[in-house]
Amino acid sequence: MSTRLSPDGMYYWDGQQWLSTLSHDGRSRWNGSAWVAAGQAGPPAGYQPARGIARQPTSWTRPLQYAVAGWYALSALYTLTTPFWLGGAMTQAINQSIERQQQLQPTASPLPSGFTETMTSLVQVGLWVSAVIGVAISVLVIVGALKRWTWMYYVVLVLLGFNTISLPVTIINIFAGQAISAAQGFSLPSWAYWTSAVLSIPAAALFVWMLVALIRRGPWAMTRVAPQLS
Repeated sequence: MSTRLSPDGMYYWDGQQWLSTLSHDGRSRWNGSAWVAAGQAGPPAGYQPARGIARQPTSWTRPLQYAVAGWYALSALYTLTTPFWLGGAMTQAINQSIERQQQLQPTASPLPSGFTETMTSLVQVGLWVSAVIGVAISVLVIVGALKRWTWMYYVVLVLLGFNTISLPVTIINIFAGQAISAAQGFSLPSWAYWTSAVLSIPAAALFVWMLVALIRRGPWAMTRVAPQLS
């Protein structure tokens, strides 16, 4: 009885698993009923050999794609608002820092005229540059998620991993940040810490989901597909 071969003639089914039809020395190939010279056992006419083992979407794949794309769409919107609500807080923090330094060093030479305004402008420019870069990254991630780019899966996993690691630090800042900031001479609004912590929770949950999907099924929760029977 002939052994069942894959369409490309590269594998045969032994009843339990798919095995390569090529012998260990590379000189012979199993044609389904006997070993023949490797050159005499080519694939069926007109068939293009597969470049690798394909992956097939599972029930997790599409929800995972939409979850990643949705999360980074929200991240892009959040990033765009950052210069508006954080700009004032950063300006106030700069002014507080300068005032504290002047109080600690009253005999020091006064700062040049317009120094505070220049620093404030630089901070505003920096916030907008960061926002544009953040939005560009988010858009790239959204495209990669919808197209299921494998390399993008690992990039997102690393980014969410760093965010998850920073969550305990954010929680510490909620309770101790005010005291630390007061000692440094400036402080950010408490709601800024709370906002960061709240946003870190769904990011951490998405990281865990992506990690479990990678371990159990593969990138984008896609499993490997065995060659089809001939």
